[in-house]
Amino acid sequence: MAADRLSEAFDLIEVRGVVSGGFAVRGPWVSRAAVEGLKFTAVVSGRARLTTDGVEGPVELEPGDVAVLNDRSWLRIEGGTGDGPRQEIVPDADFTSARLLGGDRGTDVVVGGHVDLDPAGRALLVHSLPPLAHVRGSAAAGANLRGSLHRLFDEVTGDRMGAAFAIRQHGQLLLLEVLRAYAGQAGLPPGWLRLLTEERLRPALDLIHADPGRPWGLRELAHAAAMSRTTFAERFRTVAGVPPLTYLHRWRMLLAQRALRDGDAPVAALAAELGYASASAFSTAFKREAGESPLRYRHRARGT
Repeated sequence: MAADRLSEAFDLIEVRGVVSGGFAVRGPWVSRAAVEGLKFTAVVSGRARLTTDGVEGPVELEPGDVAVLNDRSWLRIEGGTGDGPRQEIVPDADFTSARLLGGDRGTDVVVGGHVDLDPAGRALLVHSLPPLAHVRGSAAAGANLRGSLHRLFDEVTGDRMGAAFAIRQHGQLLLLEVLRAYAGQAGLPPGWLRLLTEERLRPALDLIHADPGRPWGLRELAHAAAMSRTTFAERFRTVAGVPPLTYLHRWRMLLAQRALRDGDAPVAALAAELGYASASAFSTAFKREAGESPLRYRHRARGT
């Protein structure tokens, strides 16, 4: 299933959802922040309007909705009803206001965080998302998302033993459910996420992922997908944004980076495992992709 492939890929490319703060507030309010990379904002209860650079008009967020900002520089989020000026809100890192007000009727509760990515994750995930991805908790695909969001909120407001660890885990699960729900409800741009959800290409993609060291050719991959070579190549490029053999090369490089970070296999053994004719051929390909030699990457990644 696409969800299983997404979970496996999370581990491979080291994607981590990190919950950084939130707030609960009554009455008119506004919160502003400078942002970078991938940031997410979730509305647990109440409603809010989010504005950011490069996106037309405000995005209306309802209970259970999540907005993922992709390489934006600022955001403004506001909500609440009633008379008087909007109060300026700075999110609590320790969720103090959410603990005080989170259960009260008429309260807007917002949780925010960011996505930690290694370079491989950035290459795959950032290019798979639009400037702002609006994930609707009310959609059929959002049922698990709503559950994850409420479990996270229960943890941040419960002040129970082990809460810090639980919040980290729930943040990771929330991000996974956000991407699952988004993939299920939106017309995804060409890229990695869209490829994971493309059932027609699934047999070929499963072959690549199961045996990346094999010298796959278009004929074999197209046959697995029950397409002609031309149709398969065109469909793959349309969905993934790159040709099939380019994707195979990049997938090998992702595996190589993980092996160099986490394992002790010699470069020559890793080259053979990933289908390269020699250690020098692998090193040349790796340096072209990562900007440094395999050994230098290993030392830098491990801080040695």
